[in-house]
Amino acid sequence: MGQLHIIDHPLAVDKVSLLRSKDTGNKEFRELIEEVATMICYEATRHIPLKDIEIITPVCKTICKIVADKKFAIIPILRTGIGMTDGMIKLMPTAKVGHIGLYRDPQTLLPVEYYCKLPSDISCREVFVVDPMLATGGSAVAAIDVLIKNGVPANHIKLLCIVTCPEGVSMVHERHPEIDIYSAAHDSHLNDLGYIVPGLGDAGDRLFGTE
Repeated sequence: MGQLHIIDHPLAVDKVSLLRSKDTGNKEFRELIEEVATMICYEATRHIPLKDIEIITPVCKTICKIVADKKFAIIPILRTGIGMTDGMIKLMPTAKVGHIGLYRDPQTLLPVEYYCKLPSDISCREVFVVDPMLATGGSAVAAIDVLIKNGVPANHIKLLCIVTCPEGVSMVHERHPEIDIYSAAHDSHLNDLGYIVPGLGDAGDRLFGTE
């Protein structure tokens, strides 16, 4: 059963507080999103297996451990997921990056896929779906659906967010109970406009300066 993991490291908590502030400008907001994404990625990769390797230090031969399999994929949900990608690549420089584009149909309010470009070997990779805000959960569920249709086992998928709320987490776990969710903050609820409260506003507008 998938779980919600909250990264409550003091530095992450501090940076999320700065992200929330309406006085934080676009440049600083982008930098903070990238920094928090790195911290979340650090926690989300704790499970990765290691293997022994013999190396020669300046002093002697020794046995050290390295990551056993570096086949990772980072899949940002367009557009806001892009803001988290560079922070994760710093920890996983060999990761391949795909993109899933979704928009909300104004009539049905359901997510509609308009773009999908995935690594050709996506089914053989450990996949990290990234989106700063897990609000209603519709986009996250749709992105996970796309990955599963492309052969990725559900237990190879993790969802990484900056802020989540109960409605979004419930939606993801109702549709995909195996998925682990990693977040730097878990807020109280959605308002009538579908914004997370207290949240940090429209992450896409604040990332790209399109307020």
